[in-house]
Amino acid sequence: MLSVKEFTFNPVQENTYVLYNAEGLCCIIDPGCYFQEEKDELKTFIEKAGLLPVLLLNTHCHLDHVFGNKWVAETWGLLLHIHLKEKPVLDFAPQAGLMWQMPFEKYDGELVYIKEGTTISIGQDKLEIRFTPGHSPGSVCFYHEPGGFVISGDVLFNMSIGRTDLPGGDYATLINSIQTQLFTLPDETKVYSGHGPMTTVGFEKMNNPFVKMY
Repeated sequence: MLSVKEFTFNPVQENTYVLYNAEGLCCIIDPGCYFQEEKDELKTFIEKAGLLPVLLLNTHCHLDHVFGNKWVAETWGLLLHIHLKEKPVLDFAPQAGLMWQMPFEKYDGELVYIKEGTTISIGQDKLEIRFTPGHSPGSVCFYHEPGGFVISGDVLFNMSIGRTDLPGGDYATLINSIQTQLFTLPDETKVYSGHGPMTTVGFEKMNNPFVKMY
């Protein structure tokens, strides 16, 4: 079973996740580390815990979620895994960085495209890939049933949802993604979002003002 370590990085306060298991293997999801001290914090945790990173994943490729892609890939010899429909967003991220006055070096290595309805492995542990467009065209969430949690990126937040006014965003699509791909999970499922505190599927069903079901 996978455990979750959360970091909050960069001026946009993005949540970066390290998922790790008893074998000492881990994956890094949405490395938003922008400043050197943030990179040091992530590296120190991984080294002190004796972990071996084996996967680099992006839920989506808006700039605050990809600042650290290149550094992580080069530090641990990893390839970036994204959904095919997210490639244009990844390509635009450095330009967005200039617009936000946060320049950074884009990951320029080989891409591995992940597909909805499949799983990806961290040793003996698996993450189910759920396709959740709306905030961005190729957003995915990573569901780990044995651990009872989902990494939701910027699809669903505690009492909020991802913005849909960015290129490739669509409100109706996002609501459908939440209702069909997240609200179908057990109510007790923990939702680890791209920003803000952890929540649960059941709490958001009952209380989220944008998409509550009851």
